[in-house]
Amino acid sequence: MEKKEKAVIGLSAIVIIVAGILHFSGANSVLSFIVSAIALALLAMIVGDATEQLGSRLGPGATGILQSGLGSLPELFVSIFALRAGLAHVVQAALVGSILGNSLLVFGLALFFGGLKNGTQRFKSEPPRMIATLMLLAVSALIIPTLAKELHTPAEPYINKLDIFVAIILLVVFVANTYFSVKGDPAIATQSTEMGAPEWSMTLTIVVLACTAFGAALVSDWFIEALQPAMATLGISEAFAGLVIVAIAGNSIENLVGIQLAWKNQSDYAVSVILNSSLQVALGLFPILVLLSFVLGGSILTFVLSPLLIVALALAAIVSAVVVFDGESIWLEGLALIGLYSIIAAAFWWG
Repeated sequence: MEKKEKAVIGLSAIVIIVAGILHFSGANSVLSFIVSAIALALLAMIVGDATEQLGSRLGPGATGILQSGLGSLPELFVSIFALRAGLAHVVQAALVGSILGNSLLVFGLALFFGGLKNGTQRFKSEPPRMIATLMLLAVSALIIPTLAKELHTPAEPYINKLDIFVAIILLVVFVANTYFSVKGDPAIATQSTEMGAPEWSMTLTIVVLACTAFGAALVSDWFIEALQPAMATLGISEAFAGLVIVAIAGNSIENLVGIQLAWKNQSDYAVSVILNSSLQVALGLFPILVLLSFVLGGSILTFVLSPLLIVALALAAIVSAVVVFDGESIWLEGLALIGLYSIIAAAFWWG
């Protein structure tokens, strides 16, 4: 284990202890909220390091899936505690925010910084086009329950059953996509020569992942308890808190990994990791949480979204598909994606 990785683990432990002290002492909610968010980001970094070590053993095809899948652990725990606290709207906004954050903000930052450093970046267009196609299909599936309710169709009284059915279908596609990505995704396989041998033992890797998951569960609980009073103090709406703050805090590892890969001119891998992160939220995390919400005992999570969230999702899916279609990118495209994300975030600032 390198000094940098030890430093991140040590710093994370310190920040978690501070977050716990602030939580149990009833300290200022805004301070507790900020420290908990920092702890979640550090835990996400540790998950990323451990996932790379695990991926080195399982092969290059599994690494992208592991990074975007296990990297969502903090967000999963945050969403579970938020649902139990009755904050379904925050969870909805956070899940949509994860998709928008990866498809627009992180993708945009990766293209922007990668383009500034390396000029025009080229990547194999077939794999990201497949991911973009699946994202368009996933977004279409997410839109159907909203249309069924808002248009007052005969399915409106059965919206919960429709949500369950849609969730199951999305999970079936998620499993199929995972199998395809591990077995035959050339965008990830092209990076196999750059993957080094694992530096951690398997025991250490598993222990670090287990401890990180436990820490993420604790901090997520503190984060959610501080969220409501912090929103009231700062005057932040539930929609903006979920769409921007919770989404970014819960997806730190994908943010860092994707941008770093683009900076190193590993554009195939960068595009695959970033777009797969959005796709796994739409096909995996969102439907899993919808199904879990029926047994958690808190509020019920639904696919029925507000019109602005629906439009934002559709725009993100369409624009990201257009960007990857030709297999190359420049920094200006990245800047445009960042601009679109900023406009969407600003529209939710007031609620």
